[in-house]
Amino acid sequence: MKWVLRIIGALVLIVVLAVVGVLLLPADRIAGIAADQLRKVTGRDVTISGGVSMTFWPVLGVKAEELEVGNADWAKEGAMLSTTNAAIGVDAMALLRGEIRITNIEAESPTIRLESRADGRASWQFTDASGDAQIETETTPARAARPVTIEKLTITDATLIYDAEGSDLVSYSGVDLSLDWPESNGPADLRAVLRPAGAAVTVAARIGAFSKFLTGEVQPVDATLTADTGKISLNGRAALNGAVAGRVALDAPDTGAFLAALGQPGVTLPRGLGQRLAVTTELTLTPDRQLSLRDLVADLGGNSLRGAADVGLNGTPQVNAQLTAGALDLSGLTGGGDKSGTGGADAPVGAGWPTAPIDASGLAAFNGDIALSADSIDLGALKLGASRTLLSNDRSRMVFEMRDVSGYGGRLTGQFVMNNRSGLSVGGSVQAQGVQMKPLLTDLADITRFSGQGDAEVSFLGVGQSVDAIMRSLSGKGAVKVGRGTIEGIDLDALLGSFDVQGGTTVFDSLGANFTMDAGVLRNDDLLLLLPNFNATGAGQVNLGAQTVDYTVTPKALRVNGDRGLAVPVRISGPWADPSIRPDLKAAVDLNFAEEKAKIEDQVKQKLAEELDLNPQDGQSIEDAVKDKVEDRLKQRLLKILQ
Repeated sequence: MKWVLRIIGALVLIVVLAVVGVLLLPADRIAGIAADQLRKVTGRDVTISGGVSMTFWPVLGVKAEELEVGNADWAKEGAMLSTTNAAIGVDAMALLRGEIRITNIEAESPTIRLESRADGRASWQFTDASGDAQIETETTPARAARPVTIEKLTITDATLIYDAEGSDLVSYSGVDLSLDWPESNGPADLRAVLRPAGAAVTVAARIGAFSKFLTGEVQPVDATLTADTGKISLNGRAALNGAVAGRVALDAPDTGAFLAALGQPGVTLPRGLGQRLAVTTELTLTPDRQLSLRDLVADLGGNSLRGAADVGLNGTPQVNAQLTAGALDLSGLTGGGDKSGTGGADAPVGAGWPTAPIDASGLAAFNGDIALSADSIDLGALKLGASRTLLSNDRSRMVFEMRDVSGYGGRLTGQFVMNNRSGLSVGGSVQAQGVQMKPLLTDLADITRFSGQGDAEVSFLGVGQSVDAIMRSLSGKGAVKVGRGTIEGIDLDALLGSFDVQGGTTVFDSLGANFTMDAGVLRNDDLLLLLPNFNATGAGQVNLGAQTVDYTVTPKALRVNGDRGLAVPVRISGPWADPSIRPDLKAAVDLNFAEEKAKIEDQVKQKLAEELDLNPQDGQSIEDAVKDKVEDRLKQRLLKILQ
């Protein structure tokens, strides 16, 4: 029993002497040991300087006025981490065994500088470190190195600077970071709170086998980014060099607000094209920032897409995607869903084009090509059926190419262009074969009186920040050729029989016309309309911007008035929603009875000459002769009065 007590007493004495020995270590010595071992782990210069003091409670360690961890030798700027207030806690018993077990590191208001290069290098990759650390003294016997572990890291109110080659410099202030790594061979929990726009954005992640992750191995990762206005989650794998793969889900009820919370304010996406986002995909991100999306399912706030995409993230995203959709509404690109011009309900017919500004800033969001197949596409001004198209965007100039498109009962080819490089302009060249004219003209110009199947082509260009401004600036040219059809609101057969232009419908066999556009005014002078018993020509203009028409149609009966026929011009004028339609009888007389009119005028002039005893001089008209005769008689009367 005495030997047992003596052994226990000896052990207690050894422990007391060891603890006292540790406590008698100077603060500078512990700080130097910690710095040296951190240097071996990171491969970077680590400096602990300024005033250094010991702490005994709640943990054994040191406090330092200055702590600095150097950056990679290729980095452009200064230290990776620098702070003027740091605390390092160590495990006393591990220290007695010659190991550095850092129980916690705390830093207040540090500056953290991270840099990455397009070739995959990153300043947070400690590839030049040994990964091993132990206390080394002259008396330390050779033995296997034991790793440094960090149980807890806490950083508050940090300034985080991230410089990615090819991208704008990113800087955040007021950042809080924490690391919980209780077991050296186990997982670690990381948490970061950033405030890019004032409100907190929280990033939380659990990384399996964190020690292997630090040496560059790929490890399982569960991560979430959460803001008040949206959330992103990742379940997959990642490595320290920036490689990521896994299932990603994005939920943003208000995408603009979500991006603003992430420090990207002022991003306005068109209706149905991302104002709301719900996305799931299998994601792969390489260290050189090449993003691959597979099994993509995206709800863009009214439009749903499926497919795959590859995106280069160096600078402006470079996109190459193949997507499929059901009914796709792209009217938000042109403001076509709002006819009031004020963002409200539809305006009455004839109230004018929308004057609300078109926000085309989304055209700068990416460059690249997107191949799209859809069951139907609503472009605002045009409604298309099953479509195979290619959308190309290059520095805010988007080209919508129709490769195989059905619409309005026929086929359409051509392209639309939206260019927002220096103010918004829209243009294009479209060919239509076998289309129904009534729904096409209704969608394009709100013209509902004309029907028939035919072919058409148009090239156009408009400039302005609203639909109204674009329509008032349109220029271009086109042609229309239609087979059998109708014109509602006027019966040309009845017009030639009774001069009645009220109501009715004209049925024609064919129609052809060419037109030009300038400053929003469409002009045509070669309309030819063929009917069973007569034909009709037309000339005039349609003011597309003001939605008015001033056009004269001249139908001609072929089997009356001898072999000359009978023509009665009809003038159509006023707002195209409710135009005035009336025959021009004076023009009808001039067209149909020119010879008779000339004979009657000669007879009247001769009768006047006889009655007034006129003798017109050579080249003098009857009107001038009458005037001279009247003046002569007035002079004679005046002389009689004065005599």
